[in-house]
Amino acid sequence: MSGPPQPQPGTGGDLGNEVEGYLLWQARIAEAEQRAREFTRPLEWLTTAQREDVERRYVADSLHRARADLERVAARCVSLRGEYERRYQALRRRCVGMVLAVCAGFTTVATLLLIL
Repeated sequence: MSGPPQPQPGTGGDLGNEVEGYLLWQARIAEAEQRAREFTRPLEWLTTAQREDVERRYVADSLHRARADLERVAARCVSLRGEYERRYQALRRRCVGMVLAVCAGFTTVATLLLIL
């Protein structure tokens, strides 16, 4: 059983986010342990050692899957953030270009009016 995925450097993880992540991971562990107990409850023929082994393996598999899911979600978040930042930059360039074009147009019109 490994711990929760560690925040990547430069992602702005602060103490509050780390505590929240820790608590969410502990809840995930508790949920996996509960589901493991529910899974082995009907298997009355298992010895205590076998039941504990099945539960341990079930929890390990559940946490492995949960970690993989979290890593996929985190990767998708990073991907979306990059995409939105690129779109924002393009939009900002267009807006600045439009403002400069409008200012240049007004300056030209004002200059022409002063000349005439």
